[in-house]
Amino acid sequence: MSTEPETTEDDEPGTPTGGAETEEAQGDAADAGQVSEAEAELRAQQAERERIEQRKAEKRAPIESGTKLSGKAADLLAAVRAVEGGEKPAATVFEEPAPAPRRSAPEPVRRPQPVPAETVAASSAPAPEAVQAVRRVLGEGGAPETLAPQVVEALGEGADERLRADPWQLLRVAGVRPEQADGFARALLGAECGPDDERRGRAVTVWLLEQAALAGHTALEMPALLAALAQRSVPEPDSAVQDAIAEGDALVFQDALEEAGAPARAEQDDAEEDEERPVRVLVGLERYALAEESLADGLARLVNSAPKQDGSAEEWERVAAAAQGSAGELLRAVAGHGLVLHTGGEASLAEPAALLSAAHALGLRAWAATHGPIGRTRFAALLGSDPDGAADQARSSVTTVSGLLAGLEGPGRDADGALDLDLLIVLDAPQLDVETAALLTESLPDGARLVLAGDPAVLWSVGPGRVFADLLAARICPQVASRRPDPGPLGELVSGIGIGELNQVEAPGKEIVIVPVRDAGEAVHRAVQLVVDSVPRAIGVPAEETRVITPGHGGAVGTRALNTALKERLNPGPGRFGGFDPGDRIIHSPVPGRALPGRVVKADAEGLHLSCEGEAVVVPKERVEQSVRHGWALTAHQAVGSRWPAVVVVLPGDAAQALSRPWVYTAFGRAERHLSVVHGVEQALPRAVAEVMAKPRTTRLPVLLAPQVDGG
Repeated sequence: MSTEPETTEDDEPGTPTGGAETEEAQGDAADAGQVSEAEAELRAQQAERERIEQRKAEKRAPIESGTKLSGKAADLLAAVRAVEGGEKPAATVFEEPAPAPRRSAPEPVRRPQPVPAETVAASSAPAPEAVQAVRRVLGEGGAPETLAPQVVEALGEGADERLRADPWQLLRVAGVRPEQADGFARALLGAECGPDDERRGRAVTVWLLEQAALAGHTALEMPALLAALAQRSVPEPDSAVQDAIAEGDALVFQDALEEAGAPARAEQDDAEEDEERPVRVLVGLERYALAEESLADGLARLVNSAPKQDGSAEEWERVAAAAQGSAGELLRAVAGHGLVLHTGGEASLAEPAALLSAAHALGLRAWAATHGPIGRTRFAALLGSDPDGAADQARSSVTTVSGLLAGLEGPGRDADGALDLDLLIVLDAPQLDVETAALLTESLPDGARLVLAGDPAVLWSVGPGRVFADLLAARICPQVASRRPDPGPLGELVSGIGIGELNQVEAPGKEIVIVPVRDAGEAVHRAVQLVVDSVPRAIGVPAEETRVITPGHGGAVGTRALNTALKERLNPGPGRFGGFDPGDRIIHSPVPGRALPGRVVKADAEGLHLSCEGEAVVVPKERVEQSVRHGWALTAHQAVGSRWPAVVVVLPGDAAQALSRPWVYTAFGRAERHLSVVHGVEQALPRAVAEVMAKPRTTRLPVLLAPQVDGG
């Protein structure tokens, strides 16, 4: 990435842009008809070399995509860029109705497109000729030609022909909405375009299922899907769904429902069934359906098969007795079962830590995996040290889930492709979506043990599914609830929120401070003041160890506005490297749904150099806009799995509709020593804690698990 100042906008066509080209143009005018053919060829070659060098210089300079677009094309490009960067969620179709519009461009909480945790940079770039062919089609339809690489990636080989034959395939690009695809289709098809076009109905059906996945559902009940299609002006929703199923774009399921008071499954199988059992009809995308079925198979394999006998029963009992309390219960459960669930707050992490150390002492190949690098560092610190070196070995056996699956961390894989381990402890388990959970269970060898540990009160995963909650409800394996309360005033406050009570907590050491505000401007001012001055002076926590959490990215008090204000105070600079300067706090999203905190080190021709929890990361220039954002202020979803010495939670007056008990619990629970609440929502905060639960998600995992586990 270039370290030189940004270039100016390109000049108008035909206007000289440099001294050499200007002189050449003047010479041509004066000596027209007087130069030889060889001289003309030399001049042409020189001009071409200069144009090549100019293009290279432009590529090295920061690029502001879409600056020359206007109207609907600019709106479409902005929507796609926002979703790619995680700034604007597409999952609004199946959310609760939004509150009245904010005065400045609102955006709800981030819900990125769920994808497997694979490195985006590893994917091969689309062929230039394919991109160019799609550019032509996009240009004909009035869509931004810069979307061509995304279209090729979404539609694959022959993308230009597919797009021309079915313009609504543009909906396959994240961030594009039906009304934008309709405008593109009208420009390409003319009079042939209409709301009753079966191509439109099929594409909108798939789009709605994608939106449902972004809202956390792995499938949709048929009535909900039909109603959503009708809202999108699809005249025959039933036909649209059937077309999508017939084309293989969607799958249909019929899941039997258990009736209240119904006899046991075995009794039902033996008895004659005079009436059919009630069923629910669901429609989903193949990718999530297969992931959920694979996850159910893998979990059933763990539940129904005995774990390897690593260590005698006497040895397990000895280490369990030494651990005592709920830590001892966890060890006893793991000794005899392939799948165990562990629940508890921050203090409960000591129990999986005791399990990991004990497993190493027993000679097991044991590993722990956290949601993010901050959680990895925090958990490793709990393992301490001992004369035998078992704790030191355990401390080096802590990875992140993404690093474990990608093979960048952890034990590696055996000859059969399974993870080379005997025990895997997954922390922050509520953050597992169905695809990640399926990859984990598929990767475990026969006889391995899996422990899923986490706090069930935090926000669920950004990807589809509610794996941990579904497993807790299914009760198919041992569940160990920690009895370790989180200490101090912060622990008391967060524990009360978990049961729906926002208590007045004594905080003699200023562990909790409430800062009332009247409007958005005051909220931003007070948040910056707390981070820069008040918390360092009164609490002793420097600004670099403090994070701000707010409900959304947009609006007058969203992460963008707060990060702008915080950068101005904490690390002012011109933002020469795509808006960033060395020293900036950032959030890097290598794939949607993953948020890695870090800071900017430098920028050069390779790209933007970051340090994420001590790991060096280089983001190519073309990926900076989509995957890096400033990180002094975060959303609660971005903060899950991390904790900081001090946290400032900002609740502006227009954030009331975004609040829920899990959101407040998660945001307040990110603070280790000090929590400041910039409070402008009045009674909406206690009401959200008492009454607003997590939005329900439609999943199939409990239904899929029941027969496999029962039949084991």
